[in-house]
Amino acid sequence: MTSDTSLAFSHPEERAIASAPGDPRDRISLRDHVVTAEIGAFQQERGSQQRLCFNVVVEVRPAPAPLDDDVDRILSYDRITESIAAELAAERLNLLETLAERVAERILAEPQAMRVFVRIEKLDRGPGALGVEISRSRASSPVQGDAEQALHPLVAYLSNDISAADDCSERLDRLEAHGLPVILTVGLPEATAPASGHKTTQRRIDLLAIEQNAWMLAARDPRCVVVSSRTEIDWAMKHGQTVVWAPSKIVLDAVDGPKGSDPVALAIWLAEQLAATRLELHGNVSAPAGSRVPVMVDAA
Repeated sequence: MTSDTSLAFSHPEERAIASAPGDPRDRISLRDHVVTAEIGAFQQERGSQQRLCFNVVVEVRPAPAPLDDDVDRILSYDRITESIAAELAAERLNLLETLAERVAERILAEPQAMRVFVRIEKLDRGPGALGVEISRSRASSPVQGDAEQALHPLVAYLSNDISAADDCSERLDRLEAHGLPVILTVGLPEATAPASGHKTTQRRIDLLAIEQNAWMLAARDPRCVVVSSRTEIDWAMKHGQTVVWAPSKIVLDAVDGPKGSDPVALAIWLAEQLAATRLELHGNVSAPAGSRVPVMVDAA
């Protein structure tokens, strides 16, 4: 085995040492940190937990003198494990590569961190460990400007009667007149969705039926662009677009998402996730109690 190949399979700490600059930095490391999480692009990986093993090495600036044996003066190991836990809790991911990038980015946000090596391995997908390893440095990370002003949209649920009404476009005009980004949600179509007799598959069938209704609304008004990802929603809000939410991806990828497929419950959950200014329920719809955002019912 050549030295390059040997280095490729060595621990990230050895790789950090081998690629160290002329002025070696201090390092802290996390070895063989195993957690369970739901992750993966394959259908059989959904709905089940698998073990992930993390090995992380962080090159840091020298600690300010005097150190005084004060934990607040160093980059704590807890910051590494907290970064991993935070990214796993943020949303369900398909790729280890995405998770590694986000963990590295979070660690590099710490003032002391200069370069980070992140290796993540799946321990339950085969006879061996399947994984990725990345190296990121502060110099290669984009400079973050001032935080953008948070956008708080208006989320509106449209019943089938409302979205099929002749005055639906005028209703959208009134929603847009508030000057807020508008996120529309819809319910199940009138036709009964196929019944699978299985809770997990029925939930997916129902979510896809809601998405069919979203496309029906999009056909009635060209402003109603159907979106399925949080990235698309964020982009639409920033650019003042009115969009219709297709819920499958975000709901199924959420770590602590809604468990059912009730359309109004989904609309409330989305409004809470987006910190919406309010949720408007249009049509003959009841407003459940307990929402963390204001709810208004417009039955007309």
